[in-house]
Amino acid sequence: MASPVLQIRDLKVTFSTPLGPLVAVRGIDLDVSAGEMTAVVGESGSGKSVSFLAAMGLLPKSATVEGSVVLDGQQLVGASAKVMRSIRGRLMSMIFQDPLSALNPVHRIGAQISEMLRAHQHMTEKAARSRAVELLEIVGIPQPGDRALQYPHEFSGGMRQRVVIAMAIANSPKVLIADEPTTALDVTVQAQILEVIQKVQAQFGTAVVLITHDLGVVARVCERVNVMYAGRVVERSGIHDVFDRPTHPYTRGLLASLPHAGADRLVPIVGFPPNMLKPPSGCAFRTRCLHAVDACGHGIPELQPIGESMTACVRAKEVGVST
Repeated sequence: MASPVLQIRDLKVTFSTPLGPLVAVRGIDLDVSAGEMTAVVGESGSGKSVSFLAAMGLLPKSATVEGSVVLDGQQLVGASAKVMRSIRGRLMSMIFQDPLSALNPVHRIGAQISEMLRAHQHMTEKAARSRAVELLEIVGIPQPGDRALQYPHEFSGGMRQRVVIAMAIANSPKVLIADEPTTALDVTVQAQILEVIQKVQAQFGTAVVLITHDLGVVARVCERVNVMYAGRVVERSGIHDVFDRPTHPYTRGLLASLPHAGADRLVPIVGFPPNMLKPPSGCAFRTRCLHAVDACGHGIPELQPIGESMTACVRAKEVGVST
């Protein structure tokens, strides 16, 4: 595999709250290579989005970020606000979950894309507006010249998401982070948005990180999967292994809770995610795990190779491999 364009090592994010420190991300490692689509999967509150908002320098002042995030050889943790502004939108971009809040309601679509171009490239206003129309065409907006003159409220949800993608790829970033890009869209539109992201990845050789809780989306488009729970990566697998041979009890629980042909009923994961103000000792999943033993409460398990996967479970060799 090619050397990673994005390399995250031991990333930790702690928020200062009135009730004490909340450790949202507890030391994750993750690599993404050019032209690759990698998924980060987990329940709400698992630290998925926070990890990449930290990488982009978009967290509030109440957050403390530790560890290493190297993008194209440049260290981002500790970088100045000026440096991060030059990187966002140029080397790394994000497709946000809610396209309406990501767009300015009082500016025309074409002008908003043009602004992204002129902020990072020496382009005339005319050239930027022409390129904005080209980008709208790339993401599948019909009549892009006319639509560039319209406002966000004149677009449907799916079309607004396409506009956000156009803005994110305007400067041909090396890494594109898609944060729940298909949430609140109907199934047909979801498929169209995923096709647009795949098209962008193929055309520009972009490394894509897909943040989602939807394993169905992951199965369609991703090559590798990182499963997160309580601020840590608990399983890392190729796409086929994670569905055919999941090795962590949490991953198996996620898959069992999905509707599928022949299932009489859904099998939910018992219990609730831990309170990260007071996380349980040892494995954070042990309070919900059907295979937990006393040893699970002693020390946070590290990722270890199990078959073709990496799994953070002390009992993975005994009970983790699904057949």
